[in-house]
Amino acid sequence: MKKFLLLLLAGVFIFVSCGCRKQNIKYNNQNDGMVVASVAFSDEPSVRGKVCEDNHLKTIYFDFDKSDLTNNIRDTLKENAAYLTSNSGLKIELEGHTDNRGTTEYNLALGQRRALKVKEYYIQLGVAANRIATISYGKEKPVDLNDNEVAWAKNRRAETKVLER
Repeated sequence: MKKFLLLLLAGVFIFVSCGCRKQNIKYNNQNDGMVVASVAFSDEPSVRGKVCEDNHLKTIYFDFDKSDLTNNIRDTLKENAAYLTSNSGLKIELEGHTDNRGTTEYNLALGQRRALKVKEYYIQLGVAANRIATISYGKEKPVDLNDNEVAWAKNRRAETKVLER
């Protein structure tokens, strides 16, 4: 009985110590799905408040397994950025979303890449970095629960949400 308890405690200790270890993510330019992150997370505002409904900010949609900004996406982001620069007191949260295909880990990383790409572009358009927070929901918050191409296209998105002041 004592041996069993010792083994159980040792197993729990190993599980907890491995599960809580801080992971180092390395970003590079190779074709392994990772990209160079040029925007620091430390510049982001706190997202402890609630998000407000704001009809002025449009959602953008991505192609399957992509995070690059097409001309249509850039045009939409320019409209959003014009509104944000004219309302300089607003802080925003960029939510990256994916469809339900792929693993949770992969989709969280893809959603984060999408949010960071949008943040980077907003900064280029004059929105201050310290007004922009990013978060990835991956496949966890779909707008369409169906399992077809139409639904997947709606779920591959980045939303710009205004944070309550």
